[in-house]
Amino acid sequence: MSVRLAAVDLGASSGRVMVGRVGPGELELTEAHRFPNEPVRVGATLHWDVLGLYRGVLDGLRAAGPVASVGVDSWAVDYGLLDAAGALLGNPVHYRDHRTDGVAERVAKHLGEERLYATTGLQKLPFNTLYQLVAAADTPQLAAARWLLLIPDLIAYWLTGEIGAEITNASTTQLYDLRRRTWARELMADAGIPAELFPPLREPGTTIGPVLPTVGLSGDPRVVAVGSHDTASAVVGVPAVGERFAYISCGTWSLVGVELDAPVLSEPSRAANFTNESGVDGTIRYLRNVMGLWLLQESVRAWGGADLPALLREAGREPAFRSVVDPDDPVFLPPGDMPARIADACRRAGEPVPTGPAGTARCILDSLALAHRRAVRQAQRLSGRHVDVVHMVGGGARNELLCQLTADACGLAVLAGPVEATALGNMLVQARAAGAVGGDLPALRTVLRDTQRIVRYEPRGDEAAWRAAEGRLAR
Repeated sequence: MSVRLAAVDLGASSGRVMVGRVGPGELELTEAHRFPNEPVRVGATLHWDVLGLYRGVLDGLRAAGPVASVGVDSWAVDYGLLDAAGALLGNPVHYRDHRTDGVAERVAKHLGEERLYATTGLQKLPFNTLYQLVAAADTPQLAAARWLLLIPDLIAYWLTGEIGAEITNASTTQLYDLRRRTWARELMADAGIPAELFPPLREPGTTIGPVLPTVGLSGDPRVVAVGSHDTASAVVGVPAVGERFAYISCGTWSLVGVELDAPVLSEPSRAANFTNESGVDGTIRYLRNVMGLWLLQESVRAWGGADLPALLREAGREPAFRSVVDPDDPVFLPPGDMPARIADACRRAGEPVPTGPAGTARCILDSLALAHRRAVRQAQRLSGRHVDVVHMVGGGARNELLCQLTADACGLAVLAGPVEATALGNMLVQARAAGAVGGDLPALRTVLRDTQRIVRYEPRGDEAAWRAAEGRLAR
């Protein structure tokens, strides 16, 4: 038996609705609709146009036609606030907004970084939901709120009328107790955050409810909770064999890590800023956020658009390691003129300033490969999990130069693909809930290996050159 399903995948720059058919040995995927996700600045605040996103979701689901179920995933940490009648109180604030500047340091001083990590297992990122809510304290909107819904849960609420919080995304808020698998209510109280805002938790694979008749979809689909954090779905979509693998879910961000059975809450792990997030089937996504292809995306935007394949070919002909930067430098987080910021970072570090778009692109990709190398090696050392191969999934798997540089940097084979790992992981969880496929994560990944194209990149190059480039970043 196979089923026809829809995956709603909302990314930081675009959203899409994918439609597929899944069954034993069958996993077909096509794009029903793609739509832009463009933030809007109102006054000094950067917002998501969440109503525009919802319209894109509905257009895509109508284009998809009759399906048995729908699953929704998106980026993490951002949220919408509803009043007691269920009305949205305002457009969600974008995680790249400046309202959280300096908040993480204030919260750490008040609550203690060790306590935060021991409870939530989360790395310290300036836009975590905890810091957003502290920044929003005493605002009229927060005072009027009855519910806080993360972005996928908000879309699911509009589709079904059901309120809840899927656990893989809840675990990214820094307000979730990782070991108890509950909301961290004591932490909320001490941070001055109303615990009653947070809805009941849901496990991936549970049915949220049928789509409301007023939504106007054909076929009476139900909405199923998937790994609603897009990285959770992407990790389901990693076609790995066994447990000795690292993954890089590479797009706007690079999420680099390993899959574990239990969190790593040690002091070295906290100091290395590694995160423990809940995954599907009770797994732990032990990973580090790397700034990712955001640097290249913003550079291309600053250049007024570019022929990306041609640019990458030119970058491949540029000398390796002419200049390198730390992609995780906070200066690169906001939107804006990325090439100018990269040039300025090089000057501050005593690095040569890249010349032209190709030189800047090569600087970015060399620097990302170095960041991937560092994160893969740290993940192994801190978790005790040795890996034999790196799986790169997501849009970055199309970037042949980055895949090869990552293999060279890590000294490990890189298996690139599937590009649509997030949508595929989303659909596999739905299909299992429908009984179309069965088994645990290894069984789901067997379906991926049997149906998806994967490209292998063998490591090459000079280890000493990579070590020397690392040393330049450590100055």
